[in-house]
Amino acid sequence: MSKVLIIGAGGVGRVVAYKCAMQPQIFSEICLASRTESKCKEIAKDVQRELNYQTISTAQINADVVSEVVDLMERFKPVIVINVALPYQDLPIMEACLKVGVNYLDTANYEPKDEAKFEYSWQWRLHDSFKEKGLTAILGCGFDPGVTGVFTARAAKHIFDEIHYLDIVDCNAGDHGKAFATNFNPEINIREITQKGKFYENGQWVETEPHEISAMINYPDIGPKKSYLIYHEELESLVKNYPSIKRARFWMTFGDEYLTHLRVIQNIGMAGIEPVEFKGQKIIPLEFLKAVLPDPGDLGSGYTGQTSIGCRIKGVKDGRSKTYYIWNNCHHEEAFKETKTQGVSYTTGVPASLGAELFLKGIWQTPGVWNVENFNPDPFLDLIGERGLPWNEEIDIDLEL
Repeated sequence: MSKVLIIGAGGVGRVVAYKCAMQPQIFSEICLASRTESKCKEIAKDVQRELNYQTISTAQINADVVSEVVDLMERFKPVIVINVALPYQDLPIMEACLKVGVNYLDTANYEPKDEAKFEYSWQWRLHDSFKEKGLTAILGCGFDPGVTGVFTARAAKHIFDEIHYLDIVDCNAGDHGKAFATNFNPEINIREITQKGKFYENGQWVETEPHEISAMINYPDIGPKKSYLIYHEELESLVKNYPSIKRARFWMTFGDEYLTHLRVIQNIGMAGIEPVEFKGQKIIPLEFLKAVLPDPGDLGSGYTGQTSIGCRIKGVKDGRSKTYYIWNNCHHEEAFKETKTQGVSYTTGVPASLGAELFLKGIWQTPGVWNVENFNPDPFLDLIGERGLPWNEEIDIDLEL
């Protein structure tokens, strides 16, 4: 029985709160904190009413400010913090954890606010500090990154002697009925997908123009969808932890209408992250755009269709070439029935709560800063199906990538 602090009250924060409350024997008390406490209170009220979990409290916090996070941690005394706030806030929250002595878990790696660049190196530098204090930090425990790393770890442990080719494929075949909306924080989403693409091949990174490379990929129960090569953060850790990999790529589906809106947003400067002068005030165009776009946490009602995310892997076992495909499909409607969120929030929040559960059980508990693939994948995959994200696998099939 342990206290958990959840920082972030968007769609993912709602899912994490629900899923933790469903395991009261593990999570004895929850504190949900955000810059906007009213969002926390709304989630807490739903958790209390729908799940009869009464030991949930809320707090207002600016997670950019280390002293505020430290103060809350000292008052609440959590064993672990689940960080589902903005990636800019990873380092301040980790610093607060080191000051107070709290374990840490997040779903997305750090990126500086003034530069559209994300990488794990900033967080990896804290490995020795966490290790010296006997604290565990689990990085990227969402779906991608997160479950995709666990999928790869399973492949490395049970299927292959060496992994040579890794393609992570991510399809959202859902329909939310909006002209343009992002499935998670618009500011982070647009920064991520407008960057240049990048993939790993033969020991080096190859850079591409945004959405320059595409392929038709067939997704289970969905069919063929045009998918674009983009850079995604788990590639950085996976090629480091599995040095036998010769090529690693990440593919994501985007509809034509979505890409058209995205080009317009870029062309008129609304994707900019540099401040501009407006009526005597400095505003950041992308932050303003975020304020007028639909809130991803409100997309669940009426969202139809499903997501399909998985790993397609080629390698060798006992000197013989093998192929392997492992994936999950998640229905938006089912996610909404359970947590009042859409599938993208659900697929991120469920793994985060499960990662924290495995830590509290002492299963994923090693001092230092680690990515999910550094831990034993079996206990995670044994439970994630009953937690709401069942997975499937096929061995020695024809993979088109």
